[in-house]
Amino acid sequence: MTQENKSLVCAFVEAVNAQDWKRTRALLAPDFQRHSVAAGQIKSAEELITFLQAEYLTFPDANELLLDLVAEGSKVAARQEFSGTQLGPMGVYPATGRVLRATYLAIYRISNGVIAESWAEWDNLAGLRQLGHHSAA
Repeated sequence: MTQENKSLVCAFVEAVNAQDWKRTRALLAPDFQRHSVAAGQIKSAEELITFLQAEYLTFPDANELLLDLVAEGSKVAARQEFSGTQLGPMGVYPATGRVLRATYLAIYRISNGVIAESWAEWDNLAGLRQLGHHSAA
């Protein structure tokens, strides 16, 4: 089962990278939840897709790369890398044309063959520094 769960997470990342929202939706439970201090809570598959679509407006060339996957039981832990050029505003921060490359950690919980829940955290301050929005003090 752990290999199937890893394959599901790989398929999810591939669907997001392809901006295939129909496929992404099919891989998520409708009541999917993402827990994140860094980016806030998401309470449905539709809310996650809206978040990801907005992310592509800010980073049109966004790409996710799976670096490591470890699975046990119903959970898959992933070390992932996000990269993208900030060509659109990010909240209050204007576009800079700079590339963001950020490694983050995520845990996915699989239930009934779909991703039901995730926990994801990354270093927002390091990202703001890369983009030129915050200087190192």
